[in-house]
Amino acid sequence: MKRILSIDGGGIRGIIPGQVLVALEEKLQHRSGNSDARLADYFDFFAGTSTGGILTCISLCPSELDPTKARFSAQEAVDLYVHYGKDIFDVTLWQQLQSGFGTFDEKYNASALEELLERYFGELRLSQLLKPCLIPAYDTERRAAHFFAQHDSNKLGAGADFLVRDVCRATSAAPTYFETAMVRSCSGVPYSLVDGGVFANNPALCAYSEVRNAMGNPSAKDMFLVSLGTGSMHTPYDYTEAKDWGAIGWIRPVIDIMMAGASETTDYHLSKMFSAGGNEANYVRIQPAWMGNASLDMDNATAANIQALVEVGVETAQNCAAELDRIVDVLLAGTDPVEYEVLQQTTAAG
Repeated sequence: MKRILSIDGGGIRGIIPGQVLVALEEKLQHRSGNSDARLADYFDFFAGTSTGGILTCISLCPSELDPTKARFSAQEAVDLYVHYGKDIFDVTLWQQLQSGFGTFDEKYNASALEELLERYFGELRLSQLLKPCLIPAYDTERRAAHFFAQHDSNKLGAGADFLVRDVCRATSAAPTYFETAMVRSCSGVPYSLVDGGVFANNPALCAYSEVRNAMGNPSAKDMFLVSLGTGSMHTPYDYTEAKDWGAIGWIRPVIDIMMAGASETTDYHLSKMFSAGGNEANYVRIQPAWMGNASLDMDNATAANIQALVEVGVETAQNCAAELDRIVDVLLAGTDPVEYEVLQQTTAAG
């Protein structure tokens, strides 16, 4: 059974899956009796886009004292946004006016994000992460999807290896929000990259196909895939306004629609793929059912909105407590998810 964790993109809304992971890790620690247990100890493969890619890399960062163990807890991973989100999405009035609020130039200076990524990762390379993982970005010059793959960097060498801070900078270079990232492989080849959310905001399907090809060709019945979203509710665009938009009017909405649509389409296909063989218990999709007072914008990093997002994440984890318990059962005991569901139903009926 290949155990896979996938995390969507969504900017500051990454706090939501981050809080779900905090709850999951706490349950793993409690049930295992190991206060040092980490997510990297139990999942075999990780995938993350944009903010999900950053959370993935932090979760897989090795400890300086023991390179076989994770350096950061799930709480320390989400703290990047809780404590520093206001710095990442900080913008002066002059910069807002100069960029036309993101219309003529990127809305935010990436220097604060780059400084944080360097603080977390330093000179760490993709090949040094603890587990196989997949981080999407898009190459604007080659016009092709680019997948940062930890397992490829180990097999293929410097040409497929990158500094982790560059991987995170590339996958989170959301068009109109941050400047396109120019990164180089460890062999010196340059790549012009933007946010992987433009085609794979929900990377779970990418993870599924990658695991099938790179980890012994398992089928859906041999996988346990946990996919975390950053909010299923989206800003509505009224017909009377949208019908008259031109190129400028559609800039922000089309990015939002494209990323949301990509996530929903991936969930649709995976639900069909796993249920086709009676393996629907092997696929878990967790999304907040309600966004409360939290903003739907992926760059609203006010103190009030960060707190609201934390509350949404905590509430989501509470509402999905039974599902998280089932995930812990599968991760700790190696239980087959389908057999687990049958056992639970039998126990309930008895």
